[in-house]
Amino acid sequence: MLWNKLSFEQQNDLMYMQQFLSILKQYWGYDAFRPLQADIIQSIASGKDTLGLMPTGGGKSLTFQVPAMAMEGVCIVVTPLIALMKDQVENLKKRDIRAAAIYSGMTNDEIMLTLDNCVFEAYKFLYVSPERLATVLFLEKIRQTRVCMIAVDESHCISQWGYDFRPSYLRIADIREILPDVPILALTATATPEVVDDIQEKLHFREKNLFQKSFSRSNLAYVVRTTENKDEHLLKILNSVPGTSVVYVRNRKKTKEVAEFLITNGIAAEHFHAGLKNETKDERQQRWKNGDTRVIVSTNAFGMGIDKAEVRTVVHLDLPDSLEAYFQEAGRAGRDEKKAFAVLLYNNGDAVKMRKRVSDSFPGKEVVVKIYDSLCNYYQIGVGSGLERVFAFDIADFCVHYKLPILITHNALKLLQQAGYIELTDEQENSSRVLFIVDRENLYKFHQSPEQDKLIHILLRSYTGLFTDPAYINEDLLAKRMEWTRERVYDELVLLSKERIIEYIPRKKTPYITFTLERQETERIVLGKEAYDDRRDRYITRVKSVLDYAKEENVCRSQVLLSYFGEKNTKSCGQCDVCLKNKENEVSTDLFEKIKTAVFDILRTEPLPINSLLRKIPFKEPQAIQVIRFLIDNGHIEENELMQLNEKK
Repeated sequence: MLWNKLSFEQQNDLMYMQQFLSILKQYWGYDAFRPLQADIIQSIASGKDTLGLMPTGGGKSLTFQVPAMAMEGVCIVVTPLIALMKDQVENLKKRDIRAAAIYSGMTNDEIMLTLDNCVFEAYKFLYVSPERLATVLFLEKIRQTRVCMIAVDESHCISQWGYDFRPSYLRIADIREILPDVPILALTATATPEVVDDIQEKLHFREKNLFQKSFSRSNLAYVVRTTENKDEHLLKILNSVPGTSVVYVRNRKKTKEVAEFLITNGIAAEHFHAGLKNETKDERQQRWKNGDTRVIVSTNAFGMGIDKAEVRTVVHLDLPDSLEAYFQEAGRAGRDEKKAFAVLLYNNGDAVKMRKRVSDSFPGKEVVVKIYDSLCNYYQIGVGSGLERVFAFDIADFCVHYKLPILITHNALKLLQQAGYIELTDEQENSSRVLFIVDRENLYKFHQSPEQDKLIHILLRSYTGLFTDPAYINEDLLAKRMEWTRERVYDELVLLSKERIIEYIPRKKTPYITFTLERQETERIVLGKEAYDDRRDRYITRVKSVLDYAKEENVCRSQVLLSYFGEKNTKSCGQCDVCLKNKENEVSTDLFEKIKTAVFDILRTEPLPINSLLRKIPFKEPQAIQVIRFLIDNGHIEENELMQLNEKK
C-alpha cells in the first residue's frame, strides 16, 4: 500500500537506490552510504550537474564510481593528482572493475591504445590529468566514445578565486561542448562561497546544484600554542595525548630532522615527502596505518587518499599558506568521531617567514620572463614551435645550467602555468612498463635464448593483459622468481626491447613540463593582472587569514574557520584553546560580588594604580580585570593614574 502512494519519480528513486546499494555491497562490501553520498549519487544519476562539497575522508570517490557502474558507457574522471589517480585505477582493478589512466609521461602509443580501448568500452573509468584534455587526439577520440559522466575531482582548481587554481582545468569546458548532454559531478573538500559559485559557472552548470555537509567537527578541538621552542612543545603534546599523529612541516629536510628528534626521545616516528621512492612511501604509510609507526612527519605530500580513522593529533610546526590547506590537513584527525586535536604551533618568527613566502612565491615579472626564455632554450624550442610537446624535467640540472635559485625558479614556473604557457606536473615515480609488440601467435617464431624464453614465460605468468595494455612490472619480483639479479633482469628486458619483441620503459622519477602554447617572443610574454597581480593579492589575503587565525585570542577557533567557509552564526565549540580560556575566565554572579566587594574594600582605604590593585585582589587576574572593567564602564570606579571609588555614584 505504501509503495502505491509514492509518485512515479519516488518509486524510480527507490529502485535506483536499491541498485546503487547492491553495487556498493558487491564491489566495496559496504551496506550503506555515508551522509550526503546517497543525495549526490541520486542527483548525478538523474542527469543533473552536481557539486559535492565533502570534507576530507568523506568518501568522495564513491559518489561517481557507484552510479557510473549502473550506467552505460565510460566515466571520465579528471584529477591533477597522478599518484592518487594510479592508486584509484589499481584499486578498481582489484575489484574487477576496468579502469585506465592518461597522464604526462606516457608515450603516444600508450595514450592511443588507451583511448582506442575507451572507444570500444574496454574500460568503465578513464582517469585523465587536466593537461591532457585539450589535445587534438583526446578530443577526437572522446567524440567517438560513449561517455556516461564527467567527474571532476579537486574541482576548486578551476576557480581563479581558489587556493590552487590550475588553468588546465578550464579545458573541461571544451569537453562539455563536445558532450553537452553528459552530466558533470564536481567534487572538492574545501571551498569558500565565492569559489563554490565560480566552480559551477566555469563548468557551465545548467543550473546551480550544491550538496554540502557542514564543515563543523564536534569531536575535533582546534588549538594554537605560542612557543619559541616548537620541538619541545611537540614532544609535550605527543607525551600528553596518546595515539597516532601526523606532524606537518614546510620542507623535506625538516621532515627528517623532526622525525630523528622524536626517535631520540623515544617516539616511533618516520619522515615522509614526495621525493622518496614509491616503495619507501608505501612501506612507511603501511607501517603508520598498522600502528607500527606512531608519528609521520611530513610535508603536505602526505594525506591524499590516506584513510586512517583513529588519528588523535595533527600538529603543524609551520604555518600553511591558506586556511583551506590547514582545514584539509587538520581534518585528518579524528575521523572515527572520537576526541582529537588539531594543534598549530606559532611564534613571532612565523610572521616574518610568511612575508618572505609572498616575495618568494611571486618573483618579479622580469625574472619570470627570463626563466621562460631559459626553459625554451634548455629544450631548444624555437619561436613559434613546441606546442603540446612534453619533456621530463630535472629542475636541479636546469637551475645549475642557468645559475638560477631553485625555489624562485619553481614558483616562476608555477606562474607561467597560471598564465597558460606551460603545465608542470608534480614529481612522480613511473613504475617500469612492458607491452608485447608481437602477438601471441608470432611470439615463439622469434629465436630467443633459453634465458629470454624463461623470462617471457615468467612475465606472462606474473602479469595479465600484456598483449593489449602496458603492464606495470616490478624488476625485483621478476629477479626473485628468475633467481637472477635485478641488473640481469633489466639487461634482458632491454635486449627483448631492442629485438622488438616487447616495449620496455624502465621506471623513472621525474616531473614533466608540457608546453601548452608554442614558444612566444620575449616581448609578447604577458603576465597580466589576472595571472599575476590578482593572484598575488589573493595570496596575501590568504596568508593574512592564517596569521589572523594564529593570533586570535578571543573568538572560538571553530567559529573562525566556519565563518571563512561561509557558515555564519555558529555556536562556540567549547573545546578549542580560546573557548577553554574564556570558560576559565568566566565570572559567575557570586564570584562577581566577591571581587566587587574586595575592590571596594581596598579602594576605600587608598587609591591605587591598576597593577597594585590587581596584586592585592585574591582572585585570578583575567576575572578581576573583567569585574574592574565593568565597574569603570558603569561609573562605580574612576579610571585615572590611581583607581578610586566614585563616591558620587
